[in-house]
Amino acid sequence: MKRLALLCLLSPGLLAAADVPAEPITEKGTVIASDDFERTDLGEWKVVIPTFTVENGVLKGVQTRADHGSVGRLYRPMKDVVVEFKFKLDGSTTFNAVFDDQKFKGSHAGHICRVAFTPKQLRLGDDKEGVMRNDIYEMRKDPAQKAEAEKLLVGRGSSAKVDLKQGQWYQVSLELVGDRLRVSLDGQPTIYLQSPGLAHETKSSFHFTVNGPGVLFDDVKIWEAK
Repeated sequence: MKRLALLCLLSPGLLAAADVPAEPITEKGTVIASDDFERTDLGEWKVVIPTFTVENGVLKGVQTRADHGSVGRLYRPMKDVVVEFKFKLDGSTTFNAVFDDQKFKGSHAGHICRVAFTPKQLRLGDDKEGVMRNDIYEMRKDPAQKAEAEKLLVGRGSSAKVDLKQGQWYQVSLELVGDRLRVSLDGQPTIYLQSPGLAHETKSSFHFTVNGPGVLFDDVKIWEAK
């Protein structure tokens, strides 16, 4: 996953974020999940790749495997949603918030879409029709096909500049509706993507992938989008 995350981040198909809708693109409906981590166990969160723990009222992800970022996953059937959470970089400089469909075989590991966080950039990726689509994923491994693969990635991602500090809490809101994804940081509309893979009918899980020494998460909430 560490290598996959880097592939997603470095894709030339990413476009600079522009025309981010100033107003929300949906409203919150029925609550699907809500977790404030005021306990000591993981609850419904599944550690797919170590290590995630709950301590001091927050969810903590730390990479402990050299070849893969840590993955903490919450299984819920969903399609159009609003997701909110808080995060604090606690040594790490990279993490992803990812929607998957484990039953979908058309992309690597069933990846559908993601938001990638780094100190200086946010990036949105349509994984289903972008870097994780099976044919593109294989093409990018072959130097002779890589240039052709990059042409297929145009419009499948977007990026925006940010300035994230270590040890500071940030509030994130993700609005995923049809083929559109809008992300706000601390209440400010920050980045937007419209791409066909986002409209995948079923996302079966939401997860965090953490690379490096640690990221803290709190107050994770998911609503159906009206």
